[in-house]
Amino acid sequence: MLTSVFISAVSLALFWMAAFTLWWQMHAWRTPEVLASTRFSRPDGDEHVSFSLLLPARHEQAVLDHTIQRLLQSTHTDFEIIVIVGHDDPETTAVAERAAARDPRVRVVVDTHEKKNKPKAMNTALPHCRGDVVGVFDAEDQVHPELLAHVDHAFRTTGADVVQGGVQLINFHSSWYSLRNCLEYFFWFRSRLHLHAQKGFIPLGGNTVFVRTDVLREAGGWDSDCLAEDCDLGVRLSSVGKKVVVAYDPRMVTREETPGSLMSLLKQRTRWNQGFLQVYRKKDWKQLPGFGQRLLARYTLMTPFLQAFSGVIIPLNVAIALFLDVPVGIAFVTFLPAVTALVTFVFEVVGLHDFGKQYGLRVRLVHYLKLVVGGPFYQVLLAGAAVRAVWREQRGRNDWELTTHVGAHLATADGIREDVPA
Repeated sequence: MLTSVFISAVSLALFWMAAFTLWWQMHAWRTPEVLASTRFSRPDGDEHVSFSLLLPARHEQAVLDHTIQRLLQSTHTDFEIIVIVGHDDPETTAVAERAAARDPRVRVVVDTHEKKNKPKAMNTALPHCRGDVVGVFDAEDQVHPELLAHVDHAFRTTGADVVQGGVQLINFHSSWYSLRNCLEYFFWFRSRLHLHAQKGFIPLGGNTVFVRTDVLREAGGWDSDCLAEDCDLGVRLSSVGKKVVVAYDPRMVTREETPGSLMSLLKQRTRWNQGFLQVYRKKDWKQLPGFGQRLLARYTLMTPFLQAFSGVIIPLNVAIALFLDVPVGIAFVTFLPAVTALVTFVFEVVGLHDFGKQYGLRVRLVHYLKLVVGGPFYQVLLAGAAVRAVWREQRGRNDWELTTHVGAHLATADGIREDVPA
C-alpha cells in the first residue's frame, strides 16, 4: 500500500512539473499578439543612451578579435568597449591591446584577482564605465550591428531599468547534443524569459543584457562569489521592483557556439546549476511582493534539485511499475509523465522546424531523428550535471570551471541571412 501511494505521488508530481515547464516554454506562441509583443520595436533614429560594453575575456585569444570587430561595426555612435583581461593571460591581453591601439573606442582593464571569475572581472571594470547603460557580452559573441540602436529605443520607450536581448547558439549541426543545446536556448530566450519578465521575476541571461549604470552601481554590481552572477543580479533587481524588458528578434540575437565536448557541457551546466542553488540559499527572492512570484522563484531556482531528483527517481519508478505487483490503476498513473514527455517531443520537433526557418538554416530529417533519439541521453546529462552541482555545493567547491571557445559558430553564422523574418 505504501509503495503504491509513493509511486502515485511521485508520478503525479513529475507529471505536473513537466506540464508546467512545457506550458511556460510555449508562452510566446500562445497567440499571435503575444508573439508580436516579444519583439523589439523599430528604432526611431534618435540616440539618447550611451553604452559601456563589457567584454570579459580569459584565454579567448582565438575568438576575441572577431567579437571586438563585430561590436565596432555597430550603427549606434555612442559606445565604448571595455575588454577585461587577466594579469596572467598574456595571449588574450595582446589581442585586446592591439584592438585598443587600432580604435580609441576600445579600452583594456586588467583584472589582478588571484582567483578569477567573470563577476570579479566585471566588477573590476564597473568603476571605469562612462556610459548611461552597461552592456555585457561574452568574448565569442557575434553581435548584430543594429542591436544597440534597438536597445536604446527600448530603454527610452518602455522606461526599463534592464533590457535583456536574445542569445542563440547556432552550430546545431556540430554534434547530437549541440542540436538540443541550440533548441534549449531557442525556447529559453524566445519564450520563457518573456514569461518571467511578465511575472516580475527573471533570472537574467549572462550576456546581451543591458542595465542602467546607476541601477547596477546601486545594486553593488555582481556577486563575485556566485557561479550564476547573471541569475543572481536578475533576482536581486526583481526583488526590489526594477523593471526588466525582454526582447527577441532573430535578426538581433547574439550568436554563440555550444560547448565543444560533452565534458565541457557537463561542467558548464554544473556551474549554472550550482549558481542557481547559491542564489536560492541567499533568499533574496523572498523579498518578492507576490506569492505567485515567490512560488515561481522557488521552482526556478530549485530546478537543479528537481532535475537531480528526476534523474534518480524516474528509472526507479518505471522499474517498480514494470517488475513489482502493483494495481493496474497505479501502473497507469506511473506512466503519466510519459504523456507529457511525448507532447514535449512533438513541441520540440515543431520548435526545431521554426528554429531553422527563423535563422535560414536547413534542417534535415537526420536532425529530427537526432533530436528525438538524443532526448533521453540529454536528460541523463542534465541530471548528471544537477547531481554534480548538488555534490559540489555540499562540499563547498565553488571554483569557476571555464568553458573554452573555438569559434565553431562563426562559419555557420556567416552563412545565415541577416534579413531573416521575425
